[in-house]
Amino acid sequence: MLLVVITFLVLLVLGMPVAFAIGISGTVFFLQHPELPFTMIVQLPISQTQNFPLLAVPLFIFAGNLMNETGITRRFIRLSTLLTGHMRGGMAQVSVVLSTLMGGVSGSAIADAAMEARILGPDMIRHGYSKAWSANVIGFTALITATIPPGVGIILYGTVGEVSIGQLFLAGLMVGLIMMIMFMTTVAITARARGYKPAREQRAGLREIISALRETIWAMVFPILLLVGIRLGIFTPAEVGAFACVYAVLVGVFVYRELTWKKFIETLGSTVIDVGAIMIIIALSGIFGYGIPFERVPDAITGAITDLTTVPQLILLITIVFLVFLGMFMDGSVVILLFTPIFLPLVTSVGVDPVHFGLIFCTVITMGNMTPPVGLAMYAVCGILDCSVTDWIRETWPFVLTVIIELAVLVFLPDVVLFLPRLLFK
Repeated sequence: MLLVVITFLVLLVLGMPVAFAIGISGTVFFLQHPELPFTMIVQLPISQTQNFPLLAVPLFIFAGNLMNETGITRRFIRLSTLLTGHMRGGMAQVSVVLSTLMGGVSGSAIADAAMEARILGPDMIRHGYSKAWSANVIGFTALITATIPPGVGIILYGTVGEVSIGQLFLAGLMVGLIMMIMFMTTVAITARARGYKPAREQRAGLREIISALRETIWAMVFPILLLVGIRLGIFTPAEVGAFACVYAVLVGVFVYRELTWKKFIETLGSTVIDVGAIMIIIALSGIFGYGIPFERVPDAITGAITDLTTVPQLILLITIVFLVFLGMFMDGSVVILLFTPIFLPLVTSVGVDPVHFGLIFCTVITMGNMTPPVGLAMYAVCGILDCSVTDWIRETWPFVLTVIIELAVLVFLPDVVLFLPRLLFK
């Protein structure tokens, strides 16, 4: 597998698309083992896509894109402004709350960061916030969007690791709310230190808030319906994705009346592109991933780390350091697909709950979108706001520290993560 990994890294450095780098480096493994049927190189990508739970991925992407075309984002912005606009750094607090609300709609950190940079970024700069600070707020709070169900990364982890997606969704809801509180605190402290003023002079009245809630209630109950449907056994994760698409169409056509036939066709086209980019990676990862159990890589890594320590928290910390490094250089979906089979057996062997590890795993990997040199969300936000990466890095430390503190809470207080899954999945 060493030659396979080296080939993969060399191809990435040369600028080859990730999917092809995975497929070609995986083929190298079969060239090293001529006793294996060469036809497996064709069979593995096909069989990789025949996993029924993976159907949830394109369905949730389609549902998220549909709901983004129904005017939900504009209504969420109004509600977020009413709830937090009176706080220090009010527009930045709006970004935190908006990312939380969008978690039940989008599920993609990169999509959320790009959307907020276009919509909220100019207003934040007009309120006197620096470009780099605004960019970091928008970028890092997108972590919440990827954590609140239905996060695509969480679905991939649950599918690859055969972990209950319903329990992962519940755990993600709790972790996302904790993350929201921590980022709001960070924004309040840094905004006060910089002298940034609120977005509105007075706190919103109860009547205004109730009016905004009425407009957004159909979108806000969406993740709750997903969780209830899975918990009661009404839907499987794949079926609940189909329900999400139908629900999004009904809300867009009959409630908000903003989803036209033209928008539907455009959304369908953009979804095909989004799904195609992910599914080709998933398919070709079947070639790469075959060699991992064949050469007993998980057993070797487990033995090497457990020789150092068998304390679960220390093993989680070692794993986090490794994942941070991976996340800086590789796409999050790729890391989840390739490394879940390696690290999940390691942590479960020392008694770590797979749901607990899943939320830590997905949080760390998603943070790679906000760090150089391959931070896709970072580049998207910096490009939209005309902010240099150097300035981004200079302003990033309070937000990185917030994520580190949050990860420490998740590592050392697993009951915080597992409270809702244990309560509702007895």
